[in-house]
Amino acid sequence: MQIQSMNFFRSFYILTLLGLKITSGIGEGNLFKFNSRGSFLDTSYGTDVFFEIIHPPELEYTYKLKPAKDFGVPFNASFLEEKIPLVPAEPPQGCQIAKNAKELKGRVALVERGNCSFFIKSMMVEEAGAKAVIIADYYLPTVEDSTTNPFWADYYYVEMARDHTIPPSKTVNIPAGFLLGKNGKMIRQTLKRLNQPFALINIPVNLTYTSLDKVHQPPWLLW
Repeated sequence: MQIQSMNFFRSFYILTLLGLKITSGIGEGNLFKFNSRGSFLDTSYGTDVFFEIIHPPELEYTYKLKPAKDFGVPFNASFLEEKIPLVPAEPPQGCQIAKNAKELKGRVALVERGNCSFFIKSMMVEEAGAKAVIIADYYLPTVEDSTTNPFWADYYYVEMARDHTIPPSKTVNIPAGFLLGKNGKMIRQTLKRLNQPFALINIPVNLTYTSLDKVHQPPWLLW
């Protein structure tokens, strides 16, 4: 029973990643549901934002972000960046003043989840001068996790909400989005292996009317 339950939830999250509309009745809904909103692609699971890495070649794929729920500004026509560096923050979790603030200024920060809220991370990299922030899990599994539950942190999206312990007067004035943990890890690890300080990205990418099977997605994802 436990195995069947695990398989069900894995299937559910895989379908979620694909942006499929899950319905209970036969013949209900479409495989993909697209609505045009400028540079966005709407699926039945809400508005997603896409960006592409154009360098280094090892990372040249299209990636999907889930925008922050109730803080930051949108990834829209007023934020359209080509060949902008995506820079891993130091320290990686971004809960304090960035040691590489100079490298983050005017660029997009890549931050790891953990130790503080999404809101604080976004606020800290904005203070360092970043134009936007992308946050991803960087889960390090235990021995037990590696055999029983490696799926969750790498392959699910988190809804990033405002930290209500922070005074309302504090705001985040840059776009913020959540990236799948698997993508975040692969980007960081590849840049480290290549001794590259950043990746060059275009963000957001207009995929209106483009079906997901036509998107050049990372090969390490399940979908």
